[in-house]
Amino acid sequence: MKRRKKKEMGFSLIELLIVMVIMGLLAALVGPRMFGKVGKSKQKAALAQMSLFETALDTYRLDVGKYPSTEQGLQALRTKPSDVEKWDGPYLPKAVPKDPWGNPYVYQRNDDGEVEIISLGANGTEGGEGEDKDISNREADKEEAG
Repeated sequence: MKRRKKKEMGFSLIELLIVMVIMGLLAALVGPRMFGKVGKSKQKAALAQMSLFETALDTYRLDVGKYPSTEQGLQALRTKPSDVEKWDGPYLPKAVPKDPWGNPYVYQRNDDGEVEIISLGANGTEGGEGEDKDISNREADKEEAG
């Protein structure tokens, strides 16, 4: 009688192997789909950060009268530039974050006074497709308007 109870309490090696094979198959089927979502979620996170930068930049412009120059960059939202009089910051609660891939954002102000914030994507260089595609606040604004 004791032998029978011991045998009923555990799993056989075959049962464990079958469960492991089933789990491996499930991971092989579901894994690639989930990893595909990671890239898109990072792109959405970059757009959300850019939106926060735009809000801080608008507040900066209201105080100073113009957006920071390309040379001053996004750092002007945290540290007062030497040639600015009416700075009332910091306009960001923490240091300027890097994009979701760990690269710094590119900030540019053109001659018309418009600003563009760019994330260079997963590869950290200009251009690319998929996750490597550059993301710009201007493109996001165009998509929202259109």
